[in-house]
Amino acid sequence: MSEGMKVQPDLEFIKYLKNAGGDTLKKCYQCATCSVVCPLSGDDKPFPRKEMIWSQWGLKEKLVADPDVMLCHQCGDCTTNCPRGAKPGDVLGAIRAYAYTHYGFPQGLAKLCSEGKNLPIMILIPTIIIGLVWWLSGGMKLPEGEINFGYFFGDGYYVLPQTTLLIQLIFVPTLLFAIYAFYRGISNMWQGMAAQLPASQRNFRPSVMQFISQFLLPSVKEILAHKRFNECGTNRNRVTGHMPLVFAFIALLAVTAYAMIRKDIFGLFIDGLHVPLTFADPFKILANVAGVALIVGVGILWVNRSKTERENNSTPTFYDWYPIGIVMAVGVTGMAAQIFRLGDVAVMAYLFYFMHLVSVFMLFLYTPYTKLAHMFYRTFAMAFEKYRLSGFAGKTE
Repeated sequence: MSEGMKVQPDLEFIKYLKNAGGDTLKKCYQCATCSVVCPLSGDDKPFPRKEMIWSQWGLKEKLVADPDVMLCHQCGDCTTNCPRGAKPGDVLGAIRAYAYTHYGFPQGLAKLCSEGKNLPIMILIPTIIIGLVWWLSGGMKLPEGEINFGYFFGDGYYVLPQTTLLIQLIFVPTLLFAIYAFYRGISNMWQGMAAQLPASQRNFRPSVMQFISQFLLPSVKEILAHKRFNECGTNRNRVTGHMPLVFAFIALLAVTAYAMIRKDIFGLFIDGLHVPLTFADPFKILANVAGVALIVGVGILWVNRSKTERENNSTPTFYDWYPIGIVMAVGVTGMAAQIFRLGDVAVMAYLFYFMHLVSVFMLFLYTPYTKLAHMFYRTFAMAFEKYRLSGFAGKTE
């Protein structure tokens, strides 16, 4: 620190960190053990040592614009080896939780998702929206005969079946809104990280194709391969839970895209395509396998999280448990709806289908403000780090 520099701690920020799982940060006495054992720490950036002292000083602006905070995989090596029990991993998790709210758009929704006491409201919003659409569409009267979720919102037909049309009117805008929220948040984070660079390294901006091919795609490949997870020691077994989830999300995205193209585009012109996928359809089989993988993967993460909290005497936080709970809800309600459909139990099948729609709505709408946001924030933080180290950042236009 240069002579004469004044530190103006953000006391509210420090209080937030202590309440959000970083209650041990004051125990750190800068021994640097965490930086020595961290596989992601380099000689030129004593991570997470510098983040611990910045947290103690309340340097909020530096921390939310620090790419190392997002690059942390919370493997637990630093927490396990800390001689003072300062739990750097928990402190960094609390910083990330704050960053998602700090960068969140709109702020009101971001703050709603930051505290567990707001969970009833988070559930109530999609329940009211989907329930109101169900009532107004005439779907409140359960279809008779064979259970068919295609008639959940009524059996009308307006270019597309009424249920398909209403589901798209609910979920497509919600997904687009979440994408825009991510764009706003990640753009602000990138600007904050770029502002931390020396003045001589802020002039050059790569073209879109340069950015995608040289920085973004390599980061995505590294994340999909779980390369950095495999460098961890204490919680390396988290890969066992993460890998099925990655497979499941990719597979379910592919199935959803296939179903929309087959049923909602080609099905408009070709008779027989706009019907539910049969259980023998390869994409239906893929969907069921992915659903099982989703439940298994999140179940492993559930067990690992409980074990970690018990062994490290960590405080359970809404930030850590919400993503596990919502992904489990999506998987369990989806599978339960299908099981009761096969068992011809209409009331339970439609009830779980309703719960599944609510869970998916929550997954879409709240992801930009919860721990699940790390999928995107970490990817772009990794791309920024590759950009910073590439030499491009030092060039001029």
